[in-house]
Amino acid sequence: MKQNSLVEIIEEQTGRALWEVRNLIDSVPDQLWNKEYCEMPCYKHIYHMLHSLDLWYINPRDKNFQEPDIHEANLNNLDIESFKKLSREQLLCYFNRIEGKIKEYVSELTDEQLLEYPVDCEYCKFTLILAQFRHLHSHMGMIMGFVIDDTGLWPRVLGLENPFPQGKYDKYL
Repeated sequence: MKQNSLVEIIEEQTGRALWEVRNLIDSVPDQLWNKEYCEMPCYKHIYHMLHSLDLWYINPRDKNFQEPDIHEANLNNLDIESFKKLSREQLLCYFNRIEGKIKEYVSELTDEQLLEYPVDCEYCKFTLILAQFRHLHSHMGMIMGFVIDDTGLWPRVLGLENPFPQGKYDKYL
C-alpha cells in the first residue's frame, strides 16, 4: 500500500471497505434477507448502511443529491417501519452506483482538499470520510453478527494486509 499521502491511504482503505461491503451483502443467506433484527428486516439494515454511505461520505448537504430509484420516505430510517421490500439485486445495483461515485470522488481528492468544507456543509471532507468509516463499520459489524449468529459462518474481511481475492473465492472465512 502506498503511504505517501493521506488520500492514497484513504483511497486504499476505501477500496478495502467497499470490497467488504459487497462481500457482506453477498454473504447474507437468502433465508436471512427478510428476517427481522431489532424489529427491522436485514435488508433494511443494509439499505440504511448504504444510504448513509451514499449521502454522507461526500456531502450530506448537497442540494443536487439524487435519491436512488428504490428509495421512499424513511426507508433508510431504522426507527420507522417500512413496507417496501428490497431484493439483493436492488441493493447490489445501488451499491455499484455508490462504489463508482465514491471511487471517482476519492481519486480526484488531494491532501490539501481534505480540510476543505463541501458547499453548504459544516463538516470538512476528512471528517465526513472518517465518520462514514465509523458508521459503515458499526453497521457492518451488526450485520456480520446477524449472519454469524444465525449460520455460524463468518463473512470474509480483508483487513489491512490481505490481498483482494481474484476470481472465485470463499465469501466466508
